[in-house]
Amino acid sequence: MRKEIKGELTIVGAGPGDPELITLKGINAIRQADIILYDALVNKKLLKHNTKGKHFFVGKRKGAHSFKQHEINKMLVNFILEGKDVVRLKGGDVSVFARTAEEIDYAEQHNIEARLIPGISSFTGIAAAHRISLTRRCQYESIWVTTGYTCDGRLSPDIEFAAQSSATIAILMGMTHLEEIIRLFGTYKPKNYPVAVVQNGTLPSERWVVGTIESIVKKVNEAGISNPATIFVGPAVTDSTSRWQLHHEVQFA
Repeated sequence: MRKEIKGELTIVGAGPGDPELITLKGINAIRQADIILYDALVNKKLLKHNTKGKHFFVGKRKGAHSFKQHEINKMLVNFILEGKDVVRLKGGDVSVFARTAEEIDYAEQHNIEARLIPGISSFTGIAAAHRISLTRRCQYESIWVTTGYTCDGRLSPDIEFAAQSSATIAILMGMTHLEEIIRLFGTYKPKNYPVAVVQNGTLPSERWVVGTIESIVKKVNEAGISNPATIFVGPAVTDSTSRWQLHHEVQFA
């Protein structure tokens, strides 16, 4: 006999970091949850919206995983089979480098249907916070979003294809391979091609550097910028409307 499913699974995008950059629908789901499993990039202030449930940190950082993915999958299903309403809270948007598909697949194997609530992705949220228009009519008319490394830890082969594009490039999880990434872009772009790196985007602890293919690695090292960070490459970075130019300490050379 098929076991009756009493609980529910809701996968929620928490946005880029600022706890106000989450949807009202996401907040309502958090409030109603019996169990919240949250990631490393989720702002813990969001948990204050839930006073009745239990909260479990299941975040992953490079080289430090509190739980493996298959363990998280089992936790989700076990809580739901116990009759709990579970929120899986993820940084950014649920559809961008969030491993959501793996959790949905596992839930469906147990006849559990997930409800997804989108969030503001880190790259769009950070860009907007800095007045970067990722696209501009007649100039840069597309966006390329890629991971910095593949599931086996190697540099993504898509980086080289992106480097040949006229699109604005957003690279997530790319700091480990920053020097190699910039060398690839230097093969196809001039030395003065704009690059920005933003750490802890939209948070009070946010830090950033802006430079060029020629200067960005040195600037990152001098500023001590590290993960979690987003890399932006392309003319959009130094567009006249960008926030960088409102700060005297920023140098583009």
